[in-house]
Amino acid sequence: MDTRKPGYEVETTSYHMGTTAYQIRTLLNRRQFSDPDGCAERAGISSASWPIFGVVWPSGLALAEEMSRFPIEGKIVLEVGCGIGLPSLVLQQRGANITATDYHPLAEEFLRHNTDLNGLAPIHFFRTAWLEPNFDLGRFDLIIGSDLLYERDHPSLLAGFLADHANPACQILLVDPGRSRCGQFSSHMASQGYDRTEWRIRLPERNMPFLPGRLLSFVRARA
Repeated sequence: MDTRKPGYEVETTSYHMGTTAYQIRTLLNRRQFSDPDGCAERAGISSASWPIFGVVWPSGLALAEEMSRFPIEGKIVLEVGCGIGLPSLVLQQRGANITATDYHPLAEEFLRHNTDLNGLAPIHFFRTAWLEPNFDLGRFDLIIGSDLLYERDHPSLLAGFLADHANPACQILLVDPGRSRCGQFSSHMASQGYDRTEWRIRLPERNMPFLPGRLLSFVRARA
């Protein structure tokens, strides 16, 4: 276990993605919380949701594994709601043009620590919420994310954010653990000109049987 950090504890765990092992620092568990300056509170992050960014979730593991083999040559890639950012680390290790975003005030610090821990160059990072236009972020050919649709307003917010940052020809790739809001999100994406394909996948969970999930691909050949 790593040394104690101000107000919360962390641990470092090894994860194998493809043929590569990654050392990943995360929160010790989902009960951690620290917001001494109120930054998270001002961003609308409650004490209950505060630790969500800082652990590796089954959907994130599945997305990282997919990114260990997914075609990336010539693509500008964005990970949305990156949290601990394992898929972005896998892409960085492969030499991808990768940018990560999250709205949690500690996401960038953890991502930077983990790139250093694995001997990787820093990943471009933007701290931004889906409601906030960020004209510096740019547009992307491939946008990825994992388990992003867990709140009622997430389908419309995420779809709006993607509309601002997807190139005319773009692929959106999401891993979802079977949440009920995927249908709403798919309707939003259809209105933006995307075709949807879905694959049933197994989500890895440490010390537990595989969990059911799905890989959703939304492809728009042109605007």
